[in-house]
Amino acid sequence: MKKWIKEEGFEERTNGRSLLIRGWAPQLLILSHPAIGGFITHCGWNSTLEAICAGVPMVSWPLFGDQFFNENLVVQILKVGVKVGAKSTINWGKEEEIGVVVKKKDIERAIESVMDESSESEERRKRVRVLAEVAKRAVEKGGSSHSDLTLLIQDIRQKVKRDM
Repeated sequence: MKKWIKEEGFEERTNGRSLLIRGWAPQLLILSHPAIGGFITHCGWNSTLEAICAGVPMVSWPLFGDQFFNENLVVQILKVGVKVGAKSTINWGKEEEIGVVVKKKDIERAIESVMDESSESEERRKRVRVLAEVAKRAVEKGGSSHSDLTLLIQDIRQKVKRDM
């Protein structure tokens, strides 16, 4: 990434029309901005949940581990994303040696599929907005996640009292 930003002049080329954040970024806040129409993600669990909570369709680009399973959830089950076409894991630290495993045309195709005005894309956007509402209700008082977490806290308190 550093090589791409410095050697290829990305920052200079996009100065004045983009924002480059180094280090940690408030991803959920960024994804929640109304200007965001799609999210290219490696399909890590946190990123996947944040995109769903923000109601943003995804372009999935898994690299290794559970990310391929998460991609299947996003694309095939929830139908809120489009695969970029990564088929195999990348060996950690060997990215430069291995080289490009996804072609530019595949990335372009996936982004266009998420962002275009087709009925399929509109259905994808509707589904992810519905899931965002479901997620929001789950964490509100009385929601399933709120209730489960409340029960967990009660169980922990009871165990602590018993063990004292």
